[in-house]
Amino acid sequence: MWRYYTGLAVALFECVLLAWPSSAQGSFDLFATRQYVASGPFASTSDAAICPKDKIKSQLTLADVVDLALCNNPQTHSVWANSRVQAAQLGSSLSAYLPTLSGPISVLSSRTTVGATTTDSSLKNASVSANYLLYDFGGREANVENSKQLLVAANATRDETLQGVFLTAVQSYYTLFSARASVQSFRIAEVAASKSLDAAQARYHAGTATQADRLQAQTALSQTVLNRIRAEGDAANAQGTLANIMGFDANQPFVLAPVPEPSPDSVAEQSIGKLIADARHNRPDLAAAEAQIKAAEANLAATRAAGLPTFNLNGGISRSEATTAGIASTSHSNSLGVSVSMPWFSGFRDTYNNRAAQAQLEGKVAERDRLANQIALDVWTAYQALLTNSQALRAADDLVASADQSEKMALGRYKAGVGSILDALTAQSTLASARQQRVSALYNFQASKFALAQAIGQLDLTLVGIKTEALP
Repeated sequence: MWRYYTGLAVALFECVLLAWPSSAQGSFDLFATRQYVASGPFASTSDAAICPKDKIKSQLTLADVVDLALCNNPQTHSVWANSRVQAAQLGSSLSAYLPTLSGPISVLSSRTTVGATTTDSSLKNASVSANYLLYDFGGREANVENSKQLLVAANATRDETLQGVFLTAVQSYYTLFSARASVQSFRIAEVAASKSLDAAQARYHAGTATQADRLQAQTALSQTVLNRIRAEGDAANAQGTLANIMGFDANQPFVLAPVPEPSPDSVAEQSIGKLIADARHNRPDLAAAEAQIKAAEANLAATRAAGLPTFNLNGGISRSEATTAGIASTSHSNSLGVSVSMPWFSGFRDTYNNRAAQAQLEGKVAERDRLANQIALDVWTAYQALLTNSQALRAADDLVASADQSEKMALGRYKAGVGSILDALTAQSTLASARQQRVSALYNFQASKFALAQAIGQLDLTLVGIKTEALP
């Protein structure tokens, strides 16, 4: 008969499983907590197994760069894993609404010899006990709420991190283009310096210029060569940095698709107050801070409930079968009742736990307020940077145009014998500097658009043309 009770214990466990949908059983997620993870603006990057790693072999657009970074960067894998961990913690909290089943099954055999008498005996025992929490003054509900809010906070923190990776990928993308444009600019300056040297040598051989003119021109050419070499090194570093952000080794070769050079457009004036309000509504880090406050409130409620009684429904069945010297005996028992657990005294542990939970809540509120103030500064700084870079780009265009005319005039005057080599070299240096300033202003302007979007919490995949459907 003891096998009957063993089978009964197994049957009870199976009944608990069969009470849930078969789809949930197959994924071992009885409370369907995973659905709360693959959500949000970056849900399409939640599965690293479908990352488009093959695109590294073709020309990469900005959308490809961002997609690869969000899929392959180890930092993104870490924050997705953190969300899944918290989802599992939510499932653990929800398990408190189910009964617990436990019980030992034992089979013992012994042989006793006294003189010439040997006695064999055996004992078989099986028992199942069940426990279900009826009421604990809200402690169970508070623990579930705490886990839910921590999951919300984990998802929001994840989205904040993904926005950071997004922005870093965009900035590195434009940094690489800027570095390559700088190389091209220095090559042009090198050609111009070479022409100045040729002109100085021609005038020197003609007897209309001094050795000093030729040496000054040679020095200027050497300086432009040095600048070009350094720019090539910066471009190589920028390419390695971008490869690293996309989750590859720094020496991974890749080709960026050419992009048309944008025309300098002015930034429309916007209400900074509205931008700050939008940021406080959309920023995932502020949403995470709000969720942390709610989690701390739930934790305080759970801590207070821990010092109150709990009511449990208990039940159990057991059967044992003993055989001694061939004589068998059996016994069995059944029980069902309600128990109350009263924490009479805990050495003031509950008092200090409550104080700690209250202080933690106050700290979370203060952190939320600090972050709200920081967001206003972030939006202001990003908006002013966008305005500055827009104006700087337009001014840089004018600067390059005037410096180009000045350089041509100075070099022409020198070739004609009516100008000095110093004027020509100064004009060339000014033109090279103007080109560098325009390159910097151009790509800073492009990147600052994304920086402002991140500051107001609206940096998502649609900005680079990536569809954002969630995974099934």
